[in-house]
Amino acid sequence: MEAITNYFAENDWQALSVEWGVTILGALAIFIVGRWIAKGLTRALRKFFDKKDFDETLENFLCSLTYALLLTAVIIAALDHLGLPVTSLVAIMGAAGLAIGLALKDSLGNFAAGVMMVMFRPFTKGDFVEVAGVSGKVNEVRIFSTILTTGDNRLVIIPNGQVASDTITNYTALDQRRVDL
Repeated sequence: MEAITNYFAENDWQALSVEWGVTILGALAIFIVGRWIAKGLTRALRKFFDKKDFDETLENFLCSLTYALLLTAVIIAALDHLGLPVTSLVAIMGAAGLAIGLALKDSLGNFAAGVMMVMFRPFTKGDFVEVAGVSGKVNEVRIFSTILTTGDNRLVIIPNGQVASDTITNYTALDQRRVDL
């Protein structure tokens, strides 16, 4: 308790308050300007995706992910300006990301396959395809799964990891088909 009393007795309160005030205002300015830049970059990315006619689901996911990553970097920069040790925070976030990635490896595999299918478009909505041993009309290609309606009107949901790793036969991709009788 004596050390704290001596510290406050020896230091000038006005100088300390001005110094901390400037530091806090600087960190606040970093956060506000950084958030503004993150929103602007996310808007620019969204416009780019709109021009390239990306899938809306993938566009929303990538824009949200980009904004979250940029905002995380801005928060870390603001905390660093305040003088907080951010290296341990970054290490903890990295370890947490690794743990989450290992826990969700199958879901992340399905997500990666969904992104690849949306980008390369081996089939689109309305095509009649055979994937993972199931034939049907494509209702929707989601981020984690593909939804088909079979000939006998069953709704089949197939994980994108299985769709991407198996042979895809698209019966409606070409205008003409040969039929042997």
